[in-house]
Amino acid sequence: MVRTLLVRGLLLGLLAGLIAGGFAFAFGEPRVDAAIALEEAAAAQAEASEPDAEAGHSHGEEAEVSRPAQKAGLFLATGLYGLAVGGVFALVFAGLRGRVGPRSDGRLALAAAGTAFTAMILVPFVKYPANPPAVGDPDTINSRTLLYVVMIIIGLAATAAAVTTARRVLSDPWLRWVATVAAFLVPVVAAWWLLPTVSEVPDGFPATLLWEFRLTSLGTQLVFWSAFGVLFGWISDRAARRTAAPASAAAPS
Repeated sequence: MVRTLLVRGLLLGLLAGLIAGGFAFAFGEPRVDAAIALEEAAAAQAEASEPDAEAGHSHGEEAEVSRPAQKAGLFLATGLYGLAVGGVFALVFAGLRGRVGPRSDGRLALAAAGTAFTAMILVPFVKYPANPPAVGDPDTINSRTLLYVVMIIIGLAATAAAVTTARRVLSDPWLRWVATVAAFLVPVVAAWWLLPTVSEVPDGFPATLLWEFRLTSLGTQLVFWSAFGVLFGWISDRAARRTAAPASAAAPS
């Protein structure tokens, strides 16, 4: 059964990744192009005022990886991302199945996908939203990446704490919900408060473009997890019905 779930997760993850890639291509790439144009215009202005200064990196046709190649590679990247996430999700789903969450495979898949999106994408995004080209100091990329990974770990740990709380508090439904939400929000809000803020947006960068890019980045992840959760849940429910049909037919009347 685990092997079947793993193959299902890999294939559906790949499909969901390509769907998300289509969204990113349609809505994200124009924002990336606009940000690159601003970066190159600023670099050209700086070069004109200081001819001896080193030229900045290029994103155009003369770059090591041209923009057309980068756009084509977008689908490769989202497809590989879908493969990896789909495989891990399938293994986690196999561990949760029949132990935690809804008994229906379809509902469990949707709940697991929604939880993963919240813990791994939404929680880090609130503290460290994505930035387009021309935003961010290249010298701080390692520290920024580390902080983002820390937020993912905290989101996953808070999710585990919330699930454990929900399973242990059984006396009163309202108390159970309050305790579960608190178990999730307390560590997350504490991390939002205590971790350092990263603010590297250059002066004069258009706020509208910045937030359009960030929302598109978040939207790409939302499209991926929605498509993957729906597809995985739908296929899992169909498979469960096919498995149950012969068993019910064979049962004595």
